[in-house]
Amino acid sequence: MVKGQRVVCINDVFSPTVRALYRQLPVKDTIYTIREVFLGREKIVKGGDTATVGLLLEELVNPKDPFHQGEQELGFTSERFAPLNELPDEKQEVEETVGIGAWAPA
Repeated sequence: MVKGQRVVCINDVFSPTVRALYRQLPVKDTIYTIREVFLGREKIVKGGDTATVGLLLEELVNPKDPFHQGEQELGFTSERFAPLNELPDEKQEVEETVGIGAWAPA
């Protein structure tokens, strides 16, 4: 997942604690745009061997994470989202197929 990519929420089930901390939460089947991608803190906090990818979304703004020393905004795990499979722009697809402006043998 990369900055600017559009994603769709696939999991909007949150604990009461999360609901109390966040101002805005994603809604299942709603499309969002990735504003920022960051490495989650699970490895540091829980001592695990893996870490998650966190996301900030253009459409949602939340308070600062009270447990983050750098005062990073509260984000969401990327596992709550799936890449949006957008259809290519029809005009662009036709131009690529036809080869507008390109030389073609007669």
